[in-house]
Amino acid sequence: MDFFMNKIIPWFLASRPKTLTAAFTPIFVGTAVAMVALKPSGEKVNWNLSLLALLASIFIQIGTNFVNDALDFKKGADNDKRIGPKRVAQSGLLTPKQVIFGGFLSFFIAILFGLPLVFQGGIFILAIGIISLICGYLYTGGPYPLAYVGLGELFVILFFGLAAVGGVFYIHTGYFTLPAFVAGLQIGLLATVLISINNFRDFKGDKTVGKMTLAARFGKKFARFEIVSLFSMTYLLNIFWIYEGHRAAALLSFLSLPIAILVINGILFQEPSKIFNKYLGMSALVQIIFGILMGIGFIIG
Repeated sequence: MDFFMNKIIPWFLASRPKTLTAAFTPIFVGTAVAMVALKPSGEKVNWNLSLLALLASIFIQIGTNFVNDALDFKKGADNDKRIGPKRVAQSGLLTPKQVIFGGFLSFFIAILFGLPLVFQGGIFILAIGIISLICGYLYTGGPYPLAYVGLGELFVILFFGLAAVGGVFYIHTGYFTLPAFVAGLQIGLLATVLISINNFRDFKGDKTVGKMTLAARFGKKFARFEIVSLFSMTYLLNIFWIYEGHRAAALLSFLSLPIAILVINGILFQEPSKIFNKYLGMSALVQIIFGILMGIGFIIG
């Protein structure tokens, strides 16, 4: 039991399991959109490729989280005044060197899972994989960390939305379509809600250490507007699916809206505090419910 508590739990905490929906959801949605595209030709998706893409995506996410944990602590962004969930480097459960090593090990495992995807999808998938790994480190590492200059949201939309959904779609079909782009954008917007709530919660502390996220740079009004806009754009884009004849995908995914409204209400009327950790978990739930129901809508519709 002591071994489990002292050795396993810290790594579990550092992986930030609540954020891993951002890895699962785009793979499932990308596969479902590919199923729709392949249906007229009678071809089938290869679920083994989707599983490999999921594992690669999860380990890129975990590696990014590990590097973020270590470097935010070293840069002073994670300190005793932090109101977010426990960070293992800041709390002393693991050393920054250990967590950085875990991050690079996770990236290496992601590469191993991604190799068959490169053989299937060619140079384009290789490019997506390399850029994703580099940006996973540069999110908080390097001379100009993305999270410290206000580019964190753009990174999430691109890589946990457009690239993830579009990449999986391309692996199965060998081409791109507008529906794959729209689905990727929707999933990316919902993934960005997570980072936006996280940055809003921590904006005061981030600003004092020079971590100029959009919330730290532009303040509370902007942070609230950003989160509401991300949710709103996601659901408004369902109009595209209705126009395309995928009413089941559009209508089923709307079942996640009540939870999103609860999050919006809390963000608008609560000040940044530990309660934002609850809204972070609820937003992760919105993304996974939205994605699963949308994917089911594509499959049955």
